[in-house]
Amino acid sequence: MRFVIKLGGAALENKEILHGCGKAIADLVADGNQVAVVHGGGVQLTRTLALMGKKSEFISGLRVTDAETRDAAIMVLAGRVNKSLVAAIGSHGQAAVGLSGGDGHVFRARKKKTNPDLGFVGEIAGTDSRWLEAIWTMGAVPVISSIALGFDGEYYNINADEMAAACAICTHADTLVFLTDVPGVKGADGNVMRWLTLSQIPALEKQQVVSGGMLPKLNACRNALTHGVKRVRILPAESAALLPDLCSTRVNDGTEVMVA
Repeated sequence: MRFVIKLGGAALENKEILHGCGKAIADLVADGNQVAVVHGGGVQLTRTLALMGKKSEFISGLRVTDAETRDAAIMVLAGRVNKSLVAAIGSHGQAAVGLSGGDGHVFRARKKKTNPDLGFVGEIAGTDSRWLEAIWTMGAVPVISSIALGFDGEYYNINADEMAAACAICTHADTLVFLTDVPGVKGADGNVMRWLTLSQIPALEKQQVVSGGMLPKLNACRNALTHGVKRVRILPAESAALLPDLCSTRVNDGTEVMVA
């Protein structure tokens, strides 16, 4: 099977959790699966910007990104965060290759049109999976930071959930898994919804049961499921060890997002 795994939040911040995610990814490959990893690094970027004296601002879960913030994002996401994840996977004997979405023109971006303007925030405008296929052919795991190159020659900060969905679509992945720092999607009663259909999402948004960073995540789930990805799950990063079990057993952690 072909998996796309998106990592963010605690999975990148906590060394023990990162180690566990690296092992789960290595185990998936050892079981004969092809795995691509897409990651963000918002917490690390916010911390770096604070050290630079810059305050982070978010609108509907998306970071307002001026040129200086964009350059910091390239440094943090495509640099330190990417290489720490490559190392975490490699520590379990599985080769991984780190790249940004701009490398090899795997992901092309255009400026996201928003009001108010978010600056160098982009959306995926084109994909080319040939480099990912080449890395898989060599038995390695592509590890992709959420930076993409625009047709205008500028790099753009891309929401990692959106890039993960685009990666799953362009590679015809069987399964897309979001490893997060929350236990899943919570309903109005505060309990994790083990099953969530696309038709339920608009009501959750309207009632503001889901908000902030969960909004782009659910939009990414919708995009993936309506473009051929068979299975999408939001799973707490602390439960990453369950990833290999998704192929063969019933997993009760997190939220399974379904078409109907």
